[in-house]
Amino acid sequence: MADAAAPEAEVAKLSINDQQQQDDGQVVTPWEVAAESEGGIDYGKLVKRFGCSNIDQALVDRMEKLTGVPAHPLLRRGVFFAHRDLKALLDAYEKDPKSFYLYTGRGPSSESLHMGHLVPFMFTKWLQDAFKVPLVIQLTDDEKYIWKSMTLEESTRLAFENAKDIIACGFNPKSTFIFSDFDYVGGQFYKNMVMIGKCVTFNQARGCFGFEGEDPIAKIAFPPVQAAPSFPDSFPHMFGTGKKLRCLIPCAIDQDPYFRMTRDAAPRIGGHKPALIESRFFPSLKGESGKMSASDPNSAIYVTDTPKQIKNKVNKHAFSGGKQTVEEHREHGADLSVDVPWKYLNFFLEDDEELKKIGEEYGSGQMLTGEIKAKLIAVLQDMIGKHQEARKSVTDDVVKTFMSTEKRKPEDLFGDGKVICKHCGQCAN
Repeated sequence: MADAAAPEAEVAKLSINDQQQQDDGQVVTPWEVAAESEGGIDYGKLVKRFGCSNIDQALVDRMEKLTGVPAHPLLRRGVFFAHRDLKALLDAYEKDPKSFYLYTGRGPSSESLHMGHLVPFMFTKWLQDAFKVPLVIQLTDDEKYIWKSMTLEESTRLAFENAKDIIACGFNPKSTFIFSDFDYVGGQFYKNMVMIGKCVTFNQARGCFGFEGEDPIAKIAFPPVQAAPSFPDSFPHMFGTGKKLRCLIPCAIDQDPYFRMTRDAAPRIGGHKPALIESRFFPSLKGESGKMSASDPNSAIYVTDTPKQIKNKVNKHAFSGGKQTVEEHREHGADLSVDVPWKYLNFFLEDDEELKKIGEEYGSGQMLTGEIKAKLIAVLQDMIGKHQEARKSVTDDVVKTFMSTEKRKPEDLFGDGKVICKHCGQCAN
């Protein structure tokens, strides 16, 4: 039965330390990601540990059939690779195209987004356009104030600035609500937080999130804040007062503990368990040992980087799977399993045939490291240039429009009429 609570409850009882030991040194929590080796995260172990399911081709095909458009490159290439209850959500959508909404978020800890931050928003935009459903985006400025060394004013300011980069991805203002926790939490949202919190014991929270006795109680109180957007009545100006709508959450797999807890609580507060569609981590320029780090500017490509900065970062810092000499590379080819330029192209190069050709030529030694880096530089410069142009038009007033709590028109929330390109699956508007 899709709403059975036992699996989540069992997983939630595992302690973070036990999980790390079971995964042979692999650490994946909402606040820390570290692989044991340069080979990166073992996602097979992670799926088993968290108790989620792999996305198979049948699920991808079904999404294409229901939406009438090709799967996004991030989906068909397995970047978004795991799920919880996606089949049940698609069953509901097939019966009623107005049966679910999307929820994703961003923790505003830096002045601008890096490309790893942009990935879930790129995919979420495709989901919104393809399924023609509404979207809520949570900015957890409270979380960053609690976990980071920053003032309340700084966390609030960063949330507002980060919203501009998110809006620049092209979301529909009529069917998208962006909110910061400091500004929005209250009313039914807060009631849902309290109901969720009452369902979770301290021992369960400690087991799920690894809290320790020295942690401030603000950390322990935070998980229900991230859980509450999973229920539609947290947004009465969007969805009214009932919990009828389902929720689909696109996120990186390190956020899974929050929603295991949420799914365990959902039936007890009268809501549907949220469905999840989860992604792999975007690797650092310096090698796939986890997520990109905002604290090391040379580990990341930022949406504010100039073409010259992009070129220098890729050429100097992108970890290569190519060989030490041209002769050795021609003979043996590149190791694609560790090559960062190749991995980045899998995220951002839209043309499947071109990507396949690059993989074959670079893996065989026909293409050199400098050539694949040049290709990546061109792709990133074009993509970031377009993003920067789009962001110029995002004024403070535009942000306030997305953050408005004025009642939305029901006809604007579903079936927004976006046109999807039938060749690449991207929005053509």
